[in-house]
Amino acid sequence: MEFAGFITVTDVILLGGVILFGGWLLKTSLGRKALADSVPRRNNMPFYLPFIPFSMWFGAASLAILITRKALPDLPGWQSAFVDNLVLCIGAIVTMAVIIFFARVSFARRLKGFGLNAKTIVKDFFAGAVNLFAVWPIVMAMIILTTSLGKLMWEQDFQMQQHEELKLITAHPQLPLRILIIVLAVVIVPVFEEMLFRGLFQSMLRGAVKNAWTAIILISALFALLHPLTHWPALFALSMCLGYAYEKSGSLLRPIFIHSLFNGIMIIATLYSV
Repeated sequence: MEFAGFITVTDVILLGGVILFGGWLLKTSLGRKALADSVPRRNNMPFYLPFIPFSMWFGAASLAILITRKALPDLPGWQSAFVDNLVLCIGAIVTMAVIIFFARVSFARRLKGFGLNAKTIVKDFFAGAVNLFAVWPIVMAMIILTTSLGKLMWEQDFQMQQHEELKLITAHPQLPLRILIIVLAVVIVPVFEEMLFRGLFQSMLRGAVKNAWTAIILISALFALLHPLTHWPALFALSMCLGYAYEKSGSLLRPIFIHSLFNGIMIIATLYSV
């Protein structure tokens, strides 16, 4: 869609995001005062506790996929991908149950202290959308920067590596697989990853280092490092927004909604380009 023949909807969104982010910078003295009133969430987690669900996800889930591939070696391409994603869904749900158990026994005020409060769902959804709107220009700038550097350092036809789930949803038109990928990417993964990285890791580190921005930066670096190399700059910027939203609001629902909306937009953009 275009306005006046040259201004696109994307331009309007990016300009709005720049204005919103610029206003935040001015209001918070370039972010220095943004988390001045933030306090660590009271918990009695040992430092190793977040690594238990982390190992369950990245170790047990990978092993389960290898086992199912050995047990079902002759499945067609899309069915094999469906089974892999189904295993990931089940693994994430089981790991989330473990995280919820840890949160209940480790955080003061239990799940509310962890940041899960059904009463704030509507508020956090709209606030999360505004947060994503503000950080969107930075994420897009990181994508452009990564692509430009890639072309400069390697070759002119360099393209950012597409996420594996986006590759699958592009390559296979079968509805069951696409529905499963959408559920995984828009619902399961955002809830699981925010519980793990923001809820457990960031809360644990926040209590250790005291400074909120230090904890956010370190967890954002970890979050980005677990993704493909070319995704690091954009995902680091997004993760900074996720960590800030959690510290500022005290609600885990806010970064969950930001993460979910971002993944949903990426899927819509991918399907639209097919």
